[in-house]
Amino acid sequence: MKKKECPSCAMEVDAKSKECPICGYEFAEYSTGYKWVAILLILLFIFYLIF
Repeated sequence: MKKKECPSCAMEVDAKSKECPICGYEFAEYSTGYKWVAILLILLFIFYLIF
């Protein structure tokens, strides 16, 4: 089972959890769209620097 660390209380929780069962911290859900836009912007910036 994959685990992730809660940034609020530093406890290991299940990677699929939307909220920490210990302190109640709500993990932000990022859509894959943001990830691809960020990758595209980084690639464009690198190409700009190269050419």
